[in-house]
Amino acid sequence: MQKIKFNKDYIGFYAELRSRVDVYFADKKISRHADRLMVFKSVFFLTVAASLYLLILLGGFSPVVMLLMAIVLGMFSAFIGFNVCHDALHGSYSSRTLVNDSLGGVFHLLGANPYNWKISHNIVHHTFTNIHEHDDDLVVAPGLISVCPQDKPKWIQRYQHYYAFLLYGMASLSWITGKDFVKFFKSNIGNYDTPKHPRIELFKLFFFKAMYYIVVIVLPLLLIDTITWWQFLIGFVIMQMAKGFVLGLVFQLAHIVEELEFPDPSAEGQMEDAWAAHQLRTTANFGRTDFLTSFFCGGLNMQIEHHLFPKVCHIHYPAISDIVKQTAGDFGLPYYENTSFATALVSHFKVLRRFGKESLQRAVPA
Repeated sequence: MQKIKFNKDYIGFYAELRSRVDVYFADKKISRHADRLMVFKSVFFLTVAASLYLLILLGGFSPVVMLLMAIVLGMFSAFIGFNVCHDALHGSYSSRTLVNDSLGGVFHLLGANPYNWKISHNIVHHTFTNIHEHDDDLVVAPGLISVCPQDKPKWIQRYQHYYAFLLYGMASLSWITGKDFVKFFKSNIGNYDTPKHPRIELFKLFFFKAMYYIVVIVLPLLLIDTITWWQFLIGFVIMQMAKGFVLGLVFQLAHIVEELEFPDPSAEGQMEDAWAAHQLRTTANFGRTDFLTSFFCGGLNMQIEHHLFPKVCHIHYPAISDIVKQTAGDFGLPYYENTSFATALVSHFKVLRRFGKESLQRAVPA
């Protein structure tokens, strides 16, 4: 696999940006980690999810009501991933490793594996953003969805802007069943040669997957006596699809929208830009100034700031985003953003349609 090399920060952008952000935290005399609002958010999302699970398990509601609660539980599971686990797994929630590890471990309760995530997301995606065959996040339903202009074209992709959103809903089902196992036993993820995994991580993978299946499948089947097995199956699948849809869509809106670039390295693996400038060209924000968007998306609507400062808790992104935008402008670098979730969604739809048409043109010989 070709190794990627970025240019040095020849214009001094990242050094100046970090200096300005350092001054912000020093002047405000605040920590880069979680504050009271962040703690409130964490308690809120965890409490709502736990309450919904217990109500479904023990409440004796009608199947329709339980189905609605299952949908909301799926969505809140995604919100926990955004607002609690994501920061913890980056080490930005707290200065204490024990706190980060404990909250990151909540990922197991969502059916995902923290160890795999740290490799595929923290290392691979954050380093090789939007680089074909190197950024693992560009692999979305291979052969069915093209989110990168360098993808091998398939005729069905001409329709992807219609069916892609349904497939996003399959993300969680894939994650809890096969994705983590496949990644764990691969020799590399994207550009990154995976190390020999510690045995304890192999044990955790199988043990916590089994625990998740018990919590979301075995216990409900044993304790809920007001629904049939097929009603449970419908509820389970729809809950997972609600979670997968929220997860898949929010992540796509940061890197697969109009204006963003998908740069290729040279034959020697050299990228044209410095790493920080590359992040600006391949990442976009949405709803940056909207409180509710930031509250529910956990800073994933401000991926520019997250990619440049992954060790800063997302609760600070709205404040430092003005600094990032100003500094990017000072150095003649782009700062891409959509004003709202809705405008980002429209932009993503247009990109899916464009890539689908381009795939068709490449697939049909002239």
